Amino acid sequence: MEIRVQSLKFDADQKLLDFVEKKVSKLGKFDENITGVEVVLSLLEKPENKNVKLMVHVPGGPQVIERNARSFEEAVNDCADAMKEKLTRHKERRTEA
Repeated sequence: MEIRVQSLKFDADQKLLDFVEKKVSKLGKFDENITGVEVVLSLLEKPENKNVKLMVHVPGGPQVIERNARSFEEAVNDCADAMKEKLTRHKERRTEA
């Protein structure tokens, strides 16, 4: 599973990149058919100005979740938790068909 991380409008430090990689790599447990993951970190102008977009490529089309938070770590956690549920539901639907 290939993980690509992009940071828009800022340079992400290695600590943040390692955190993202660690969290996102755990998604492989929920669907073994994941071919790739894209994570886009960006800054917004709102008070909760950290935005994370998580796109997981699986058979049947990519699954996308986007979250805003006060910190990138919080947004990545929210995205990863929501994606776990989404992948589980998607996998169940695929196996039923």
